[in-house]
Amino acid sequence: MKTSGKKVEKARAAVEKRPYTLEEAVPLLQKVRFAKFDETVDLTMRLGVDPKHADQMVRGTVVLPHGLGKTKKVLVIASGEKMREAEAAGADFVGGDDMVEKIQKENWTDYDAVIATPDMMKSAGRLGKVLGPRGLMPNPKTGTVTADVAKAIRETKAGKVEFRVDKAGIVHCPIGKIQFDGLKLAENAHALIGAVLKAKPAAAKGKYVKKITLTSTMGPGISIDLVEAETHAAAA
Repeated sequence: MKTSGKKVEKARAAVEKRPYTLEEAVPLLQKVRFAKFDETVDLTMRLGVDPKHADQMVRGTVVLPHGLGKTKKVLVIASGEKMREAEAAGADFVGGDDMVEKIQKENWTDYDAVIATPDMMKSAGRLGKVLGPRGLMPNPKTGTVTADVAKAIRETKAGKVEFRVDKAGIVHCPIGKIQFDGLKLAENAHALIGAVLKAKPAAAKGKYVKKITLTSTMGPGISIDLVEAETHAAAA
């Protein structure tokens, strides 16, 4: 544990107490890494909103240009022709009421995303207790309740991620793996920042983005330059 502690302190010491551009922060995070596994890289954004008010909720999805480094297993709850469309589009699991019953009875969650057609939401709506806490409940706002199941499957497998502000006003989202090409990680980060900026609620007053931090599973937090990040997003 002492050795690990020394590595943590060494990594933190290598990060200056100043904001970095993403193009500076990503290679620095990769340089100071010490964990022996392929860590997840996360981007955290502290927003000037009060999520207790419905009109200040920030939520949405974004397709990361370079994905997350793993292929998502997708479950589709549909009926009739839409089941065949889902299978043809590459869904890992497809079913209707039988699938809803399986999830309810077995508490089955061996998948990374759930897509449902609108006509099946009466049945799928019963899965809130199982899927809700895991962030898997289909929702029209995130494009996971849709008649175009083929498009939803393609986007999910291509790297679509969901972001949502928590009770503390923070958006926390993975953008890839530490062993990714540095430029690709930076581009994923810029895509997420741009999506969060576009999701700014009309009711939000004052400064919208207060702080952006890049980190990895075991690594130090690196503060990101807000002006540069917002300028890049505006130009994209």
